[in-house]
Amino acid sequence: MTNPTFTVERLSFDTLSELPNAWTNQDYLALLRLMSYDNPEEIAPAELKAMCLMSLTDLEPAEAAELVLGYLLAEQLNAGQIQNLAHNMLTEKLWEENPELGQHQGFFNATQLLYEAYNGKFPRPEAVQFQVQLTAAAPASLAIFERQPEAPLLRLLAQGMPDNTLLRRLFGEQLAGTSFPEAQDIIWQLKPGAKTENIISFDVVSSAYWLDDFKYADSYQATTQAEEIADTPE
Repeated sequence: MTNPTFTVERLSFDTLSELPNAWTNQDYLALLRLMSYDNPEEIAPAELKAMCLMSLTDLEPAEAAELVLGYLLAEQLNAGQIQNLAHNMLTEKLWEENPELGQHQGFFNATQLLYEAYNGKFPRPEAVQFQVQLTAAAPASLAIFERQPEAPLLRLLAQGMPDNTLLRRLFGEQLAGTSFPEAQDIIWQLKPGAKTENIISFDVVSSAYWLDDFKYADSYQATTQAEEIADTPE
C-alpha cells in the first residue's frame, strides 16, 4: 500500500520564550500557598503573577527551582530527583538534555518562570510556534490525522528539514516506521485549524531544540504513514 502524499506549506513561524497558557492564575495562587504567602486569595488577579515572581526571588534560586519543579512534576519525580534536578536547572537546559522526553515540557515551563523571576540566572528557554498547511493528493488521506496525529505530522515536517537536523538523526527509524511514541512528547501543543475536503492546517508548539530548522522550510511534497495504535482491551 502506497503511503499518502501531501503538499506541506509553512504558513507562519515564531520563536517563543513562554508556552501559550502554560501558567494560569490558579497556578500562581498554588505556588504562593506553597511559599506560605498570607491570604493570596486577596491579591488582585492582575497582580498574581508579579507577586508570585517576587515571592520566588525571596528564596535561593535552587530552593525556588525545587519548589516549582515539585509543583509541576511531583507525580513523575521523587523528592531526591527534584532536589538534584533543581540544582541542575541553574546551568542545564533540562527541557533538552534530560533523557525523559515526557518531562521536557514541564522542565521548560519551570525554567521559563524561574528565568523571568530571576532575570536570567537560569538558562534562557526557547520554543517555536508555527502553522503548517497540508494538502492531500487524495482527500481520504486526511483520515491519517484522526488518531495520534503527532507522529504522521512529524514524519512530514522532518522531510522539510536538513538531513542532519536532530530529529532526523535521533529518530530516523521512528520517522521511517509506524511506531513513534515519542512524537507526543516532541510536539507539546497541537491544534487543528481550518479543514476542507483535502486540506488541513495545524498550529504546532514545540521546543526549538527539535523543530527550529522548520523555519527554513518552504512548500514541498512528502509522504507519511499512520501510527500503529494497539487496541486496548475493554
